[in-house]
Amino acid sequence: MCCLFGLFDYGGFLSDLQKNRTLSALAKECEIRGIDATGIAYNTGTSLHIFKKPLPAHRLRFRIPHGASVVMGHTRMTTQGSEKKNYNNHPFRGKAGGTDFALAHNGMIYNDADLRRARKLPHRKIQTDSYIAVQLIEKQKALNLDTLRNMAEQIEGSFSFTVLDKANHLYLIKGNNPLCILRYPKAGLLIYASTKEILEKAMPNMHLPSEAPEHIPLDSGEIAKVDCSGQITRTKFSMNHLWLNRFPLRGITCCRNGRAKRYHPPLTTAEDMLYLEDLKSVASSFGYSSEDIDHLLALGLTFDEIESYLYEIDL
Repeated sequence: MCCLFGLFDYGGFLSDLQKNRTLSALAKECEIRGIDATGIAYNTGTSLHIFKKPLPAHRLRFRIPHGASVVMGHTRMTTQGSEKKNYNNHPFRGKAGGTDFALAHNGMIYNDADLRRARKLPHRKIQTDSYIAVQLIEKQKALNLDTLRNMAEQIEGSFSFTVLDKANHLYLIKGNNPLCILRYPKAGLLIYASTKEILEKAMPNMHLPSEAPEHIPLDSGEIAKVDCSGQITRTKFSMNHLWLNRFPLRGITCCRNGRAKRYHPPLTTAEDMLYLEDLKSVASSFGYSSEDIDHLLALGLTFDEIESYLYEIDL
């Protein structure tokens, strides 16, 4: 599990110093979902910049230059592609129809090799499964709601994506992984992270308006585009193809750097379901949602393995 995070200061509420400190506070809380690498993407003028390193967020200094109103971030827990090779880390750069963009992903994609063969996509040195999403967008030679929908409907596994283009359009794509968005409408500020718990823990250390934020709902199977004025446009995509919809709980045997191997039947006993409820309650204190626990079960992990995983990440 990784973490998506970011801000969109379309109202110009934050000073440059406040922006950097806000991002730092938010990124540090996101470490609970990944400490192997940290990366951000932002624009200055018409140039898209990506800064990433194989370091936990608290060791990365955020120095966003003046004029960068949108910052898209990611903290990584490595599943495929060594984080020591920085090109495997998020965000990834792409170009579609003359438009530069950056993409970050939370989840795991199981059919990336199949898609690369079927779509005749070029092999790159990037080993991360997430990069297939960049290639699917590039193949369509355009970046918009339609091409993002087409990309999302080809992916099998689990995901939420964020995409930032050089025109400062931020796209939020929610599949079967969590994504929480808050907006301060008077100030013109939007912040987001993979879970509500992470946002709530970060907020006391962030430079935020005094007004109460409003929650921006984003359903599974929905894409939201936020433009430079904060206007939100939405579209939907089909989730019928997603692996977790076909195999709702226990699914594949998979190690940290492994791939799909074998399916198992779902949990059925009352004892299992009670234990699952308790496990989800405990997991929320670590910054994980119910969907995350379902996904780990889908990967074939036992209850004991999930508990060990949570406490190991916390340490």
